[in-house]
Amino acid sequence: MTSPLASSANSVPSHDIVLDPAVFDPAAIAPDTRAVNAGIIKALGAVPDRWVFPMAMLRKLRLDGKGPFPLAPESPLAEVIEIDGPHGPIPLRILKPAEPKGVYLHLHGGGWTLGSARENDGLNHRFVERTGFAVVSVDYRLAPEQPYPCAPDDCEAAALWLLDEAQARFGTERFAIGGESAGANLAVSTLLRLRDKHGLTPFRAANLTAGCYDLGLTPSARQWGDEPLVLNTRDINVFVGHYLRTGGDVATPDISPLHGDLKGLPPAIFTVGTQDPLLDDTLFMAPRWMAAGNETRLDVYPGGCHVFIGFPGSITDTALARAYAFVGAH
Repeated sequence: MTSPLASSANSVPSHDIVLDPAVFDPAAIAPDTRAVNAGIIKALGAVPDRWVFPMAMLRKLRLDGKGPFPLAPESPLAEVIEIDGPHGPIPLRILKPAEPKGVYLHLHGGGWTLGSARENDGLNHRFVERTGFAVVSVDYRLAPEQPYPCAPDDCEAAALWLLDEAQARFGTERFAIGGESAGANLAVSTLLRLRDKHGLTPFRAANLTAGCYDLGLTPSARQWGDEPLVLNTRDINVFVGHYLRTGGDVATPDISPLHGDLKGLPPAIFTVGTQDPLLDDTLFMAPRWMAAGNETRLDVYPGGCHVFIGFPGSITDTALARAYAFVGAH
């Protein structure tokens, strides 16, 4: 992993993206990480081709706890409201402590086609407990039924709602944003939309985990192959095909933020594992974030699978603690 976050004099952004090559050595993978990965491959390898099933069935299986990620109990803090959006109502799942120190706008993963705010109650409840922030998790519209640009439109609407309602509802205007996989993609596209369409840069930190930032596929995504360690190359192609079912240029920053102008974006922590097909997305995005003049931290974890923070383990505990500290510090 990386060294502790560097301090900086004056107003120069601090950066921490120097990596030790030993991080990528298989010998660096902890025994519990190896065990988690072996269990995932065994479980998913025994499942028939999931893409022969209707999308609605796959979504239900995940909500029933039969997807690749463990399903935590519902948070006792959870409350669901609906707000208006450009395509109709948008459900928001809110986890709120008694006196929020800030608000974290969370965008879930699932390849723009699967996943939900409910499935992230475990991680989001832990976020509330460890940071004192409220969490607003967006149930944005999913492809292929509602393809691009529905998801980023919903996320943009949720961000604007938060800016309008935060003081009255949460008593704070300290904001962070983040997500996992497709959610990290949507988090960056939301930041770009707020800046470019509304002249707004309200978020003080971005927590970006295992993001997909180039839907044209980076080398690690193209070369991963069929191994069913949460995500493989075929899965990524299916997800992109569903998301862009009605068209869209994969080089457009709203679709592939890696290609965007990243100036003026908030400090960001990038988290990824070395056994993630989307490894290159993060390894390419973090330096571009830094080159744009933004404070940047990159943490790479030996053997971590795609969105490894969704599974128990020593690297999960370390990664989450570092993300909480980063958000809290900003």
